[in-house]
Amino acid sequence: MVVALNLAMFGPPGAGKGTQARRLATERGIPQVSTGDILREAVQGGTELGREVKAIMDAGELVGDDVMLGIVRERLSKADASGGFILDGFPRTVAQATALDDILEGRQGLVVLEIAVGDETLVNRLSRRRVCGNCGAIVGDTNGEAQLLCPTCGGELSQRSDDREDVVRGRLEVYHRETAPLVEFYQGRASFRTVDGDQPPEVVAQAVQAALSAVNGAAA
Repeated sequence: MVVALNLAMFGPPGAGKGTQARRLATERGIPQVSTGDILREAVQGGTELGREVKAIMDAGELVGDDVMLGIVRERLSKADASGGFILDGFPRTVAQATALDDILEGRQGLVVLEIAVGDETLVNRLSRRRVCGNCGAIVGDTNGEAQLLCPTCGGELSQRSDDREDVVRGRLEVYHRETAPLVEFYQGRASFRTVDGDQPPEVVAQAVQAALSAVNGAAA
């Protein structure tokens, strides 16, 4: 019998949550639910919500719980999430975590992984990365150069407004204030693990798999 994997992955901006979530979602055949991607799509669409979200994200602040919870509740109710899902970057506050427990009542238990990376490493990572305006690919090792082309499609790369160093440091302050308390919220659960994200992606992926195996072993 295949047990559904309901996973929430959190950590500071730039910790590599998206990379690991995409890899794991592909391996397991379950959806990656990135609230950040959903919000950025709203911004690109120029909707009223998108304009409101852009102002918040550009300032390095977190979008309100009511908006985030509505997005997550709707997404997890879709058929493709019935066999499991990976929440990428959600929950971000203890209030969201508490509400998530209510949303998941009656479903398979939630596994929670924290991807931990130091602040200075993250500032360096995010201020150097660029995003393709054509295909959306993220290129992480640009040495901060502005004029580079996407290795995937040849499109022009640019820096996201929330990846500027001053904004990144502000985002990290918000993370430590609002999201870091999630560790205390979850650490008493047998399904919670912390993974060192200050390693090459392949090594982090192995650590993620080991953490999931440890959770499964504890539940057996």
